[in-house]
Amino acid sequence: MNKYEINDLVNVDFDYKYLDKVIKRTLKKEKVKNAYFSIIFVDEDTIWKINKEYRGIDRVTDVISFAFEDNESICYNKVRVLGDIYICIPRMKDQAIEYGHSIKRELSFLTVHGLLHLLGYDHQTEEDEKVMFGLQELILNEENISR
Repeated sequence: MNKYEINDLVNVDFDYKYLDKVIKRTLKKEKVKNAYFSIIFVDEDTIWKINKEYRGIDRVTDVISFAFEDNESICYNKVRVLGDIYICIPRMKDQAIEYGHSIKRELSFLTVHGLLHLLGYDHQTEEDEKVMFGLQELILNEENISR
């Protein structure tokens, strides 16, 4: 993807600094220090291909996380390498409209959601979903990012 395509996906004039606070709050809640991960903004075609290739699901999705850790005690030069989070910006924007959220709220939600997946959370069972989504809401509420 070239820089022009990236500029089409994200508003380069928009202030995304709030994501730093959301990320730091999430890492602090989970007592994670010295960690590295990537957030990659992609278009619908890219996330569809990733979803199909790696998850066997033939559709667009909003966020996909690839955790690099199998064991949190593994560090490289005392730094945890958590993985990659792919966020589909067009899908995020559509969901913000669909759910009546701001772009800030939806992007923050997807960022926290993806990061929690990197940290081992999942929502395959109803109980796991309650825990993960409860933590997401707590983090967003603490940052005053409400619905």
